[in-house]
Parts: sequence; structure tokens; C-alpha cells
Amino acid sequence: MAPILLLIFHIIFITSMADIENPDATTLLALKTAIDPQNKLPWRKGSDPCTWEGVKECMRGRVTKLVVENYGLTGHIDGNTLARLDQLRVLSFKSNNISTQIPNNFSKLINLKSLYLNNNHFTGKFPNSLTSLHRLKTIVLSNNNLSGEIPPSIVNLPRLYLLYLENNKFVGQIPELNQTSLKFLNVSGNLLSGQIPSTSALLQFNSSSFKSNTHLCGPQIGLECNPNGPAMSPALSMLPPPTTTHHHRKTKIIAIAISGGVLILMIICLSLAFFLRKRRRQRTTVSKEPPPQPMEATAEREKGEPSGGGGSGGGERKGGFSWEGEKLGKLVFVGDETMNYTLEDLLKASAETLGRGSIGSTYKAVMESGYIVTVKRLKDARYPKMEEFRAQVEVLGRLNHPNVVPLRAYFQAREERLLVFDYFPNGSLFSLIHGNRPSGGGKPLHWTSCLKIAEDLATGLLYIHQNSGLVHGNLKSSNVLLGSDFESCLTDYGLHSFRNPESTEEPSAASLFYRAPECRDPRRLPLQPADVYSFGVLLLELMTGKTPFQDLVQEHGTDIPKWVRSVREEETESGEGSSGNETSEEKLSALLNIAMACVDVVPDNRPQMKEVLKMIRDTRAEAQASSNSSDHSPGRWSDTVQSLPREEQLSI
Repeated sequence: MAPILLLIFHIIFITSMADIENPDATTLLALKTAIDPQNKLPWRKGSDPCTWEGVKECMRGRVTKLVVENYGLTGHIDGNTLARLDQLRVLSFKSNNISTQIPNNFSKLINLKSLYLNNNHFTGKFPNSLTSLHRLKTIVLSNNNLSGEIPPSIVNLPRLYLLYLENNKFVGQIPELNQTSLKFLNVSGNLLSGQIPSTSALLQFNSSSFKSNTHLCGPQIGLECNPNGPAMSPALSMLPPPTTTHHHRKTKIIAIAISGGVLILMIICLSLAFFLRKRRRQRTTVSKEPPPQPMEATAEREKGEPSGGGGSGGGERKGGFSWEGEKLGKLVFVGDETMNYTLEDLLKASAETLGRGSIGSTYKAVMESGYIVTVKRLKDARYPKMEEFRAQVEVLGRLNHPNVVPLRAYFQAREERLLVFDYFPNGSLFSLIHGNRPSGGGKPLHWTSCLKIAEDLATGLLYIHQNSGLVHGNLKSSNVLLGSDFESCLTDYGLHSFRNPESTEEPSAASLFYRAPECRDPRRLPLQPADVYSFGVLLLELMTGKTPFQDLVQEHGTDIPKWVRSVREEETESGEGSSGNETSEEKLSALLNIAMACVDVVPDNRPQMKEVLKMIRDTRAEAQASSNSSDHSPGRWSDTVQSLPREEQLSI
């Protein structure tokens, strides 16, 4: 009997020790009691909390990622209980029905990096304790009933990357945010007032980040600030300030009358000029000359680096699209999905130029419904012929892969051709690596990020190659967009055949050195080995933070590995880049070897993309097996790339 009793005692002891080793189980059950009065969360005592629904990641038995979304939770968050989950990196209670105040007990969550409490009914103030969390990168409190001021201490968050506070009732002024890490901001739909600070961080955002705050002013929204009163539009700012004397009141009335008269006269003149211009164009439609360019975004804003169709909303919403002529043609949807917009919706959309390239110009089109798409307007619509163009677009439209930006529709009429893609608000890989540096001098990414991005790109490129022998033809970091999970997605693929074959236009310096040596002549069509070369150059860009401003192979030859290591060593000395451990060096060396194989000057010596992808996956698998599970990237972007919970594309 003694051995049996000893065994029973041992089992009881082990069970009790398991409870002690998993303190988060008790904490989560206490949290459930407060937040889930209707018992919708299927958490059960005695089981491993790391297997519970909503617990996305654990580290040594401690919960690091808790994502409890769309459960209709109606209780309240117990701040004292929540504070015991001190290993949390990501916390999300978005899209529930919580209507109480947000607790102000976040100061003990010292590891928290991302917080999502949006799409609830939270009341009360912005939890000031959040501003003490120096690792915090992402704060999403949008679509609640929060009030009070945005605390000025939010400027003390050194890594703040995304701040979404839209559609609340915040009052007061916008803090002087000046973190260089800040890439996404939305404070629209509040009761904010005063001048938007002209810090470098806030000047990068346009009016869409601040709209529906009637008492804001500043260059970001095109309203001058009146020191004697509310914000004034540029037209009204020409008027004299209000005074209390009768004389000044008369002067003001006269000034308004004169201004109104001048405005009416200008409208009449512009209308007459427009009418005469239209008549002249109608009389010349029978001419053999091609018609004037039919689509234009008025007062376009150019960007330094051509974009493939995504951005963070850094420009202004400008003008609109307009097609001339009686026969407009039709918007043809491709693939399996019909979108909920029409050609008329696209005609009325406001437009912002995202960039210009050798194939054409790229626009962000915001429709009246608020739906956003990316429109690629081809530079020379004569090539190829209509039937060939339609056949090629239909092939591209059938591509369906999570690492490929989907083509949704196309339009052709007369000498106008448009391609419509999904809009990616998270921007491009170029902006991820280089930020706002026009020279492309960014920071090397951590090896975990390099491998993650490399696998995304290789997967998407292999998918393109395996579909009817397609070729991307223009692979570079600005043609890689970041999806809702910060996955890398290829865009501007398969468009090389839309160029004028007789064109001798040289590619830009920013694009030339991505191209394989055999494709530097713009008249030569690229083949799949040329994509492999471009992929290798992109890997070197990931590892060094340097754009291919020179022909790396010709300049460095077999010394490319030495050059890459020297660049990373410089960054390591300044506290950036490599983590300096053996795993980092080992995996970077493996990735460097892959890049070197890809940039071989002889096309036949380069591996195929399926071989490249296998090498990358083998390297990632070895890295995950050999490295400590807690070795999350300390690099600038890898935490964002790898740990954010899934968000909708256009609203977080």
C-alpha cells in the first residue's frame, strides 16, 4: 500500500506544481469572471492556459499574446488582475461590447508592445499609465466613447509606431509628437482644437489623419491658424481681423463685399474659359492627333521613390480623375470577385499621386463611399494591342496568393488604359527599411525580419513563376507592399510587356541596379533568372539597409560578403542591426550565401525560385530550432512584422 500512496501523493504534488508553474491560468480565469459575465470564453480550470482560445503565444508557460476579439464581451477589465499578466507583448480586446472605463493599471505590463481596444464602447479618459511603457509601439483605441485630453506624456514613448484614436470624444490639443518611429496616425472624428504641432513626425501626415476636428488648424489640413480666433481657410485669412469699433465693422463689410464680387467674377471667367476650351476640343476630335491626356490628378504631389500602390497617407487628397470623350468604355473586373464600385465611382474619386515609373503613374483613388483603391495608369496605351492587352490582364487577374497584390479590374478606351489594385495602407518595403530617407540610407533589419520577409517574397515570386511562366520583371523594394499582417506582397508584376518596344527610355537610377546585367537594356524582356537576380539584390538591401545605388557585383565582386558584414558591424557598434549572438551570425551567413547565389552574373548559374525558397525555409527552420524561443527580434521592425494581431485593411 505504501508505494501506491506514494504514487498518489506524487501525482497530487505534480498537479499542484503545474498550477504553480502556470500562474497565468488563475489570472486569466479571474479576468474572465470580470469581462465575460455571459460565459462566452471557453476557458476551463485545470487545463493548460497556453491552449485556451485567444491565447496566441506563450513563453515558458507565461502568456505573451492574448487576442480576444469579436466575442461580444460585455463586462469590465479588472485592472489589478490584468496587471499580473506581466509577460504580455500583445493584448487585444477589440470588437467587443465593453462599455466601462479602461483601467489605468498598465504600468506593470512592462513588456507590452501592442494594445488593441478599438471598436468597443469604452468611456473615461486615455489611460495615462500607458505612457510609461517604453516598449509600447502600437496603441489602437479608435471607435469608443473616450473623452478628456490626449496626455502630453505620450511623447515619452520612444518606440511609438502606430497611434489610432479616431472616432472618440478627445478634446484639447494634439501633443507635440516627434518620435521618428511614428509611421501611422489617426486622430480624426474627435473634438480636438488648436494648431497641429509642426514637428517632423506630424508633418508627414495629411488631412485624413486629422479630419472631422472642426477647431484644428495647421499646414497638414490646409487651414491657417488665426491668433485672434478659430482656424481660417486661406481664402478667408486675407480678411482683416474682427474689431469692436463701428468703423472697422464697416471696413469688414466692404472687404467682404469686394471679396465676394471678385470671387463671383472669377467664377464667371473660369466657367467661360472652360466652356470655350470644351468647344475647341469638340471641334478637334476628328483630328488625327491623339486626344489630350484624359486622366489627370489635379495639383498632383510627386514622391521621390515610385510606389507600387500603397502608402501611409503621407500626401494630400487632390482633385479627381476625368475621362474625355463620349464613349468611356467600361470597367472590367477580373478574377473571381466582383467589387462593389463602378466606373462612375472611379470617375468621381479624388486622386493622389503615389509615384511615377517607367510603366506609368500610380494613384491612390478615394471614392465618395470612402473605399480606396490603387490605380495604375499606363504610360503608353498603344502597347500591346487591345486583344493582347486584354488576354494578358486576364492572366494577371487570375493570380490569387497572399503574397501577391491582387489585380481587381482594368479599363481601356481609346488610348487610355488603367489597372485597379487593392490599396495597401501600410506602405512599401522601401519605406519600412529606409523610412523617410530619400537617399535610401536605412538601418539593417534583424535576421529574424530578414528571413521572414525573404520567405514572403520568395513564396510570392515562385507562385508568379509557376503560373503560365510569368515573370515579375520589376522587382524592387518599392514594389513590395505590406499587408494587414505586415506580410510582404509583390505588386507591379508582369507589366513589362506593356511598354513601348521601341522606347529607349532608361530606367531610373533607383531601379537600374536591381536589374540583372542581361536586362539593363530596356528593349530586352526579362526572363525568370532576371527575377532571381533582383531577388538577390533585395536580400542584400534587407541585410545592409542600403539601396543598390551602384552595381554591387561589378563594384565589390567576390567581396560582397565582406562589404555586407562591414556594414552590419558598423550598425552593431551603434546599437542597431545584428544582435551579435552566434545564431544571428550563422543565419545571416546562410542568407548571405543565398543572396550571392542569386546575383551570379551568369543567368544559368542562378538557382530557380523553388530552390531559393527551400534554402530560406530550411534556414528559418534551423533558426527556430536552435535559437531560444524568447529571442524575438530587437530590430526596428521585426516585432511589428511578426507579432501584430490581424487587422482590417482600411480600419484598425
